[in-house]
Amino acid sequence: MKKKDHKYIFVIGGVMSGVGKGIATSAIGKVLQAKGFNINPIKIDPYLNVDAGTMNPTEHGETFVLRSGLETDQDLGNYERFLNKDLRNENYMTSGMVYQSVIERERNLGYNGKCVEAIPHIRDEIIRRIEKSASLNGSEISIIEIGGTVGDYQNIMFIEAARVMKGHNPKDVLFVMVSYLPIPGKLGEMKTKPTQNAVRQLNSYGVQPELIIARSSEPLDKKRKDKIAIQCNVTQKHVVSAPDIESVYDVPLHFEKGKLGDSVMELLHMRPRKTSGLTAWRNFANKSKRLKKEVNIAIVGKYFDTGNFVLSDAYISVIEAIKYSAYKFGAKPKLHWLNSKEFENGKKKVGSLKEFDGIIVPGGFGETGIEGKLQVIKYAREHKVPYLGLCYGMQLMTVEYARSKLRLKDANTLEINPDARHLVVDLMPEQKELLKDKNYGGTMRLGVYPAKLKEGSIAHSLYKEKKVEERHRHRYEINPDYIERLEAKGLVFSGRSPDGKLMEIAELPKKEHPFFLGTQFHPELQARPLAPHPIFNGFVKAVLKFNESK
Repeated sequence: MKKKDHKYIFVIGGVMSGVGKGIATSAIGKVLQAKGFNINPIKIDPYLNVDAGTMNPTEHGETFVLRSGLETDQDLGNYERFLNKDLRNENYMTSGMVYQSVIERERNLGYNGKCVEAIPHIRDEIIRRIEKSASLNGSEISIIEIGGTVGDYQNIMFIEAARVMKGHNPKDVLFVMVSYLPIPGKLGEMKTKPTQNAVRQLNSYGVQPELIIARSSEPLDKKRKDKIAIQCNVTQKHVVSAPDIESVYDVPLHFEKGKLGDSVMELLHMRPRKTSGLTAWRNFANKSKRLKKEVNIAIVGKYFDTGNFVLSDAYISVIEAIKYSAYKFGAKPKLHWLNSKEFENGKKKVGSLKEFDGIIVPGGFGETGIEGKLQVIKYAREHKVPYLGLCYGMQLMTVEYARSKLRLKDANTLEINPDARHLVVDLMPEQKELLKDKNYGGTMRLGVYPAKLKEGSIAHSLYKEKKVEERHRHRYEINPDYIERLEAKGLVFSGRSPDGKLMEIAELPKKEHPFFLGTQFHPELQARPLAPHPIFNGFVKAVLKFNESK
């Protein structure tokens, strides 16, 4: 299982959560990839959840689905976008996965009657999973992000596993701490003491960080850099300033400017290879700053409000996919977060949507805010505003069409109203069996499925392919009993499963609407900075045309 000469970089958080470990991990990977190495990113979630599929998006952020269908933390999306590669199940690990594996092995007498304990069995299972991930994909460097913050009880076992790996191969394992340096408003001075304390806490676990990434609102000055170096037992050149910057896509460029890549090469006893470096990435990042034209796009969802704050992370892949396509066509998207519940309770009127150049209704679950979304969809259809419905957004555009065009006033989805007379969106028989047995986790239609595209459709013109593969995450489907009636009234199902039973894409012809399209899958999960997704390209082009017409 163990891979000879493989290098491991562990990224650990200090002071507080949310300082950007995921972006830092992605950016380190991008910098090392640009130096000619095959990178294997791994995210460790300390939660006892077996996967991220059952986590609340307003607390945890987006659930990112891999090609295999595994529901993971949103940082896997960052890794895929930065490194432009599809990841495997082995790139994600939770405490729940680890404990489940150990318990199942114990139940099957896999430990030969020994007393099973956290040390060594849980620790060794963590190491086994890390080394297995390294051995599967031809990578040379694994970058392992340990979720949470040093001092959290939940991640101690993962840090212990990393410590043991370092002890066995000191030259092949590197510890990086991403820490936060606050600047209290009344003091007006950047404080290093929280980071010093975080490093001492990590030292108490037997781990010494060799590279510290100092996150703050302002660049790190020489005095603070020297203080961190002396108090935290690292060399001054291995303290990297990481101030707030305009775009996360500038982070690899900032790290490279700060010689972070050279420091990693030195600490891991490696030499860079000759490549084109970060040229293409730099061109992408710089282009986004030069753009002057703005388009206003409304994202109408319900996973925004968390207390008095807005959590756009619930839709992070959608946000980034819009950016990539907008940059491609020379525009900067100005995104507006609209809570669908406010249209439902009358706080907002659909007439306020006239200021937008395009509308997106992303995925979601449950009944909250649904009537508000239906109002928004009807407005977009009737006023010819470019509309993109993603997953639930496609299901609801179909419900709205059935209500308006088929005059089925009580048309609905089983998820919202099981007693509705016309269930335009329903569960497939196999899903009904799963829910009857309360089998929820990991049982949706997940991961990559193929779709055949209808020639002459908008979808076909965007993909320029007859058959595509896209990632799914849903349980409900368009009810086949209504397909013929909906199409007779003008709705086109331009993407279907190969057997023709499942509707993958719905759209209105261009003669009826400039862009009114929904996907049952999540195209945003396969959008990349240097390879924008065709569906989002089509949407953005329509948005630009609509903007010019105004």
